Amino acid sequence: MQATGSSDEGASPDAVLIRRTMAEIEPVADKVTSYFYALLFVQHPDLRALFPASMDAQRDRLFKALLTAAQHVDNAEVLTQYLSQLGRGHRKYGTQPDHYPAVGMCLLSALSRYATSSWSQETEDAWVRAYTAISQIMIDAAAENEAVAPAWWQAEVVAHELRTPDTAVVTVRPDQPYPFLAGQYTSLETPWWPRVWRHYSFASAPRSDGLLSFHVKAVPAGWVSNALVHRARPGDVLRLGGPAGSMTVDHSAGNGLLCVGGGTGIAPIKALIEDIAGHGSRRPVDVFYGARSDHELYDIDTMLRLEQTHPWLTVRPVVAIGPGTRGGPATVTGQLPDAVRKYGPYREYDAYLSGPPGLIRSGVEALVGVGVRAERIRHDSIEELVSTGD
Repeated sequence: MQATGSSDEGASPDAVLIRRTMAEIEPVADKVTSYFYALLFVQHPDLRALFPASMDAQRDRLFKALLTAAQHVDNAEVLTQYLSQLGRGHRKYGTQPDHYPAVGMCLLSALSRYATSSWSQETEDAWVRAYTAISQIMIDAAAENEAVAPAWWQAEVVAHELRTPDTAVVTVRPDQPYPFLAGQYTSLETPWWPRVWRHYSFASAPRSDGLLSFHVKAVPAGWVSNALVHRARPGDVLRLGGPAGSMTVDHSAGNGLLCVGGGTGIAPIKALIEDIAGHGSRRPVDVFYGARSDHELYDIDTMLRLEQTHPWLTVRPVVAIGPGTRGGPATVTGQLPDAVRKYGPYREYDAYLSGPPGLIRSGVEALVGVGVRAERIRHDSIEELVSTGD
């Protein structure tokens, strides 16, 4: 959790006070978070059931979200977009409108306990106004979403293909129609870890048979990823939250697309290619598909078949540890961002970046370096990506 570090110049009085609070609690964020949840569960034990049994991974997500939202108190457009998605997403946890006041009271108590230097009646009033606005946006978004979508979907596993010892392609059939766009992701819960949700991107564009596929890599100590790779079998039933993410294609534009996918980050890139093909597009698409070694290019055969089918598509496999042979002579040895720099510039391209948080950070820099304007680079938020790690 980090304070904004932005200037108070031009900020509203409430925003100034809120940022001062955040700056003061940043060094003791873990203590604030622990106190917040302890207070919430002691004063409102009925809310404990909304959270997973182990709070290690979950502990500060709600708190971080509230503070992140408070940072944008002066930006109505950003605030509404961010909180609306959050409000819709919280439906799957069983969150109800009457839960928000309880959370708000515990939030204020935690802040006032640890922000001793900056806290005052004026500061408390500013937080009350901010939290009231925050909670109302989330409540309204959830209510609107309830009219058109369930809180979650049941989804039966219909296929489970182990591509490497720790990477699986999992295909599920939702119990009712599931609307989404290529490039988006969903949250997923397994029967083995109730109330523990993790984000996974859709690995294909919407299909006529309604099936959904995900690429999952098991990571050390990863509860959900290991369950999906090593325990899930056809017949098992998972739960899906609603679709989210803005890494989608504007089909009214004619720009070329530069797609960079690392590891299982190739999943949404594959979905985007299928989506473009389905719209009859002939815009050029360059794909850089990176992995640590040749062996970990688990979906390279699929990508090369797509390249053979679509003349507008170019696929460049990249392996950090060479040489690479699975991708043929086009395989590049080195780091993914360096490979993109080698083949630039891409000044008239829209860019799509998918993979672990470290790749997103270095990839954005590389993309800007080859001429892609920052506003034309799309990727999922780092916060969301971090939560896919287990």
